[in-house]
Amino acid sequence: MKTIGAAKFKEQCLALLDSLDQDGLVVTKHGKPVARLLPYGRQHSELIGSLCHKVKIEGNTLSTDIDWDAES
Repeated sequence: MKTIGAAKFKEQCLALLDSLDQDGLVVTKHGKPVARLLPYGRQHSELIGSLCHKVKIEGNTLSTDIDWDAES
């Protein structure tokens, strides 16, 4: 993944957005990463449904399994 300093990113922001590739861009300040810029089209949509038939949910997911009396 490419890295760029914050000052240089500020100068070239629009051009960098136009040439952004799928790997994205890491913006650094004083050599430390502070942000990662990814193209919008790269969503994690491939994860949706990826666990289908791989995860088994047991029990009542809508209950805390704690008995309590609302009148007391």
